[in-house]
Amino acid sequence: MMFGYSDEWWMLLFVPVLLWVPFGPFVMGGMGVCCALRPGWRARLWSVLLPLVPVGVSSVAMLVPRGEPTRTDDLVGYFLVYVLGITVLPWVLGYGTTRAVRAVRAMRGARARRKGSGGAGGDGGVTDADGAA
Repeated sequence: MMFGYSDEWWMLLFVPVLLWVPFGPFVMGGMGVCCALRPGWRARLWSVLLPLVPVGVSSVAMLVPRGEPTRTDDLVGYFLVYVLGITVLPWVLGYGTTRAVRAVRAMRGARARRKGSGGAGGDGGVTDADGAA
């Protein structure tokens, strides 16, 4: 008997599920940023593998009926909150924000290079965020 539970070792699988609720959005937001900064199959693979255990275990707990069958309202609510809200939305926000920031910086850099290319010498018209040379 461990921590008041019987010899059910599978209860240890619920530890990542409980930790995923407060920390999962931050982890998935970071994975979205990672995917935006380093495109490739490794970052995308980690974005799928990282939430696999907490989301998979909680999905099995939702889908396996114990006693009475699971209602459709519960499944839709679980999917909206736990899967989309905690896992997918932070990834999309991290990815989209990083791509938008990089696009704006690239446009500003191209504009600064065009503006500064007519002058003689110097640093090529590179400016800081305030517009000062």
